[in-house]
Amino acid sequence: MPLRLEYTVEPFVEGAPGPHVQAALDAAAAAGLSVEFGPFGTTVEGADSAVLDAAARILQAAVGAGASRVSLQVIAGG
Repeated sequence: MPLRLEYTVEPFVEGAPGPHVQAALDAAAAAGLSVEFGPFGTTVEGADSAVLDAAARILQAAVGAGASRVSLQVIAGG
């Protein structure tokens, strides 16, 4: 089943997202999924197991790089 993961990493400063935001983006891209980055959140789409595995990597990367908050939302059916 396809899943869509929408997430935000804070603090976020438009035009200067910071290393914690970049770390999350790098983790999402490394998972080989479709990634859409925007100022109000990032969306990752793909097969359920790949998205769920990526969610853990995104969280670890963001928090490890200094994020103060990470919000996740998973939508079934892509």
